[in-house]
Amino acid sequence: MYDMTNADCIGIIPARYGSTRFPGKPLALILGKTLLQRTYENAQRCQSLKFVVVATDDQRIYDHVEDFGGNVVMTSPHCETGTDRLAEVVANYPHLKSDFVVNIQGDEPCVDPHTIDAVIEILHGDLQASMSTAAVLLETEQEALSSSIVKCTLDQRGNALYFSRNLIPSNKNGSYCSKTVYYRHIGIYGYRSEFLMKYACLAKTPLQSTEDLEQLKALEHGYRIKVAIVKSSAIGVDLPEDIQKIEKILCKQNTSL
Repeated sequence: MYDMTNADCIGIIPARYGSTRFPGKPLALILGKTLLQRTYENAQRCQSLKFVVVATDDQRIYDHVEDFGGNVVMTSPHCETGTDRLAEVVANYPHLKSDFVVNIQGDEPCVDPHTIDAVIEILHGDLQASMSTAAVLLETEQEALSSSIVKCTLDQRGNALYFSRNLIPSNKNGSYCSKTVYYRHIGIYGYRSEFLMKYACLAKTPLQSTEDLEQLKALEHGYRIKVAIVKSSAIGVDLPEDIQKIEKILCKQNTSL
C-alpha cells in the first residue's frame, strides 16, 4: 500500500435528477434510504477520502442531501458529463481543492470501499499516470460477450490500452476463449486535480464518440490511465427493477454481520 499520509483526496458524486430510463433515480428508495444516500454513506467508508460531496444541478437533490446531513454543492445544468461537473466543483469551490479527485458513480451504492481506495492508491503511486480506474476479472463467456459490460485491456505495467463494449482482446474468429484473460471495467475514476481541469477542456475524440466511453478521450490525447485490478465488482442501478437486486445484496450483507 502506498503512503497517502501527505496526499489530500476528495470524492465527488455527480447526481442529476433527469434520466431517460429512470427519472428521479437518485431519490429512489432502497430499504428506507435513497439510492444517493446509500452511495454517499458507502463512499464515506473509504479510508483515503478526506471529504465526500454531492455535486448536482437539481434543487430536490440538493435539499435531500442537506436533509440527511451530507455535503452538497450546486453546479451548472449545462455540464454534459459527470467529469465536467467534477471540474466545475474544483474550479468554483476553492475549499474543496485537493491533490486527487475521485468520480464516484451515484448509482452504485454497493461498490467495495476498498476499490475506491485502490484507485486512489495506484494513481498516487505512479507519477506518470494522469488518472486511474479499476477493473475486475471476468469469469463467464456471457459477461465477456455482453455489450452492456465495458471491457478493458492493459499493458504489462498496468496501464489501460483500450476500453470497449465489444470483446477485447479478440482472436481471429472474434470468439470467446476460456484461456484468455478478460477484464470488466469498473466506472470509478481518480484524477490528479491539475489533469482534471485539463481533461475537461480536451476536445472530443473519434473513439470516444464511437464507443460512447468518455475515458477513451484521455487515451486518444496521449494520457496514461492506471488500472487497479480488484477482487469484486458491484451492480449499478440503471432501471427501476435493479432496485430489487440491490435490496437483496444489502439484505445478505446485513445477515452476514
